[in-house]
Amino acid sequence: MNITLVGFMGTGKTSVAKKLVQIMNMEYISTDELIEKKEGVSINDIFAEKGEFYFRDLEKGIIREISNLDGIVIDAGGGVIIDQENVNNLKSNGIIICLQADPDTILERMKDKKDRPLLNVDDKMAKINELLEKRAAYYQKADYFIDTSNLSIDEVVKRIQGFLKNI
Repeated sequence: MNITLVGFMGTGKTSVAKKLVQIMNMEYISTDELIEKKEGVSINDIFAEKGEFYFRDLEKGIIREISNLDGIVIDAGGGVIIDQENVNNLKSNGIIICLQADPDTILERMKDKKDRPLLNVDDKMAKINELLEKRAAYYQKADYFIDTSNLSIDEVVKRIQGFLKNI
């Protein structure tokens, strides 16, 4: 069984996934890292040179491949859950946990990041709110939800372990 972490940027997917891997003796896979490795350029460059549609197509292929693996924690890009085929593939061999945070927390966590193409705008808070609203229905497709706004990484991992005991 796999554990896929989805959610908006800044909700803690990468930090939580890496901690979960240590504790549960599983393998870690980042969809964004796989895409960058495959393309030989950064996500920012892919967006700038080839656009979001091209990126999402690459992402779908990666999800198709890794969802057949077993015993992995998947650190999924923020928009993975928008595509129903991705959701179906990820759920075929695991669970999807959506990490959430309030917009102020997201902005605070992302303020110094320059590698987020969707936040390369003047009014970051407006963009965060817009994207959260657009993606809200998609995030509801996850199996479990954790608001990470006021939780430490260890607290989030403990909650995930609690979910796993009920499966």
